[in-house]
Amino acid sequence: MLKKALITGISGQDGSYLAELLLSKGYEVHGIVRRASTFHTTRLDHITFGSGKRKERLFLHYGDMTDSSNLNRVLEKVQPEEIYNLAAQSHVQISFEVPEYSAEVDGVGVLRLLDAIRETKLKTRFYQASSSELFGKVSQPRQDEQSPFYPRSPYAAAKLFGYWTVVNYREAYDIFACNGILFNHESPRRGENFVTRKVTMGIARILAGKEDHITMGNMDAQRDWGYAPEYVELMWKMLQADRPVDYVVGTGETHSVQDFIQAAFDYTGLDWRKYVRTDPRYLRPTEVDQLCADPARASKDLGWSPRVRFKELVKVMLDADIRALGLKPAGEGDLFLKRAFPSRWWETD
Repeated sequence: MLKKALITGISGQDGSYLAELLLSKGYEVHGIVRRASTFHTTRLDHITFGSGKRKERLFLHYGDMTDSSNLNRVLEKVQPEEIYNLAAQSHVQISFEVPEYSAEVDGVGVLRLLDAIRETKLKTRFYQASSSELFGKVSQPRQDEQSPFYPRSPYAAAKLFGYWTVVNYREAYDIFACNGILFNHESPRRGENFVTRKVTMGIARILAGKEDHITMGNMDAQRDWGYAPEYVELMWKMLQADRPVDYVVGTGETHSVQDFIQAAFDYTGLDWRKYVRTDPRYLRPTEVDQLCADPARASKDLGWSPRVRFKELVKVMLDADIRALGLKPAGEGDLFLKRAFPSRWWETD
């Protein structure tokens, strides 16, 4: 009998990669998507409209993290052995503009799911997509599972509520529930309003003659950037463990937004200073200056370590956005992926 998994936020970057990973492992995969006037499942189209058999094991359900009765019905209907809660209003800047909605989805939504598990007495394992933004105003150069939290946005505050709700339900009701405190992870499927895609798409449009510059906000912010398909592998590993444990997940390296911009422009042979402008409108009310993971525990316990490093990540994303506009990429990013991931489960049928 096939193992069943339920993914909230399945239409997002992480959700689509996780769905592919689980399908490649023989799971029956169920996903929750919000009902809207237009379809927003393009990251899954290669599965649902593909020729392979994976689409026969992928099922989508309409739902919303703000609707408890709906979540209960989906859980009772699907009866999943594993639940991955990836649904979120995930953009930090936007959370300042819609703080109440961010809190409802990113914070209270976690409570709704865990309480649905408690009420239905469902025997399942629960993964919560937590965030490095919990650390916020950091007091040490690298953050691990013992580092103090200091959220600096409505998004981070909501995620902190979700984090402690997972811990509480684990301890109070003996639910197998764990937090993955993931640092920034990117890919060609990253949302277009995130800084990394803004850069790579902007460069692709410059090369295509569609734009003449990119407008940025704070270029001094430093982040720990990894590759999304690797991070969803870690999510799966966490739910296969003997006991639920919260883990910090990252590369252990930090680079500034300017570093990302320069690496991307260098890859195309352009001088970034000629094409980048700044605008204070893109600055946050409170900024997180630097984040850098210490993933030693995940490496020790789960045997996980990142393979795609910063410059390779930049190349992979830029190759994809250049190709999307009908141009020919340099191809180094693609070649790296073929070496690092011979199976490339996230792209195969």
